[in-house]
Amino acid sequence: MDTLAALRRLLAASSDPDNPSAEELQDLLQRMTRVAVIGLSRDPAKAARRVPSYLAAKGYEVVPVNPFADRILGRDAHETITDVPDPVDVVVIFRPSAEAGAFVEEAARRTERPAIWLQQGIRADEEIDVVRRDGLLAVQDLCIYQVHRALFTEA
Repeated sequence: MDTLAALRRLLAASSDPDNPSAEELQDLLQRMTRVAVIGLSRDPAKAARRVPSYLAAKGYEVVPVNPFADRILGRDAHETITDVPDPVDVVVIFRPSAEAGAFVEEAARRTERPAIWLQQGIRADEEIDVVRRDGLLAVQDLCIYQVHRALFTEA
């Protein structure tokens, strides 16, 4: 049985046919260790808190980026992605589509060239196209929680 079948179904349901392949996403999630989350919420009821909490519970180092918080998930929050001092593997963005493009551009300026991930329902077509042309792995309109569960949870 194809272990990537569930992930391929998620990709097919995404509104961006140019998202990375199931194999590329599997590789990314297997090698990522530090994830910066722009818009990590203080509210435990919001997906912008539940999803990063899940990732932290799975062993990833989650770095909060929220200018309105001092600490979230027991970690110091940073005002912007530029303020995060350590390299990150992935920048996950939980901001509305109308605001997401500026965060994509800011994340793309990081020297370690992290993957950029816009959560389900969030798109920034123009900015995502630019960073993809520049060689960055970029995902939009796809939930990293659902992708992780599809890849690493036994049926």
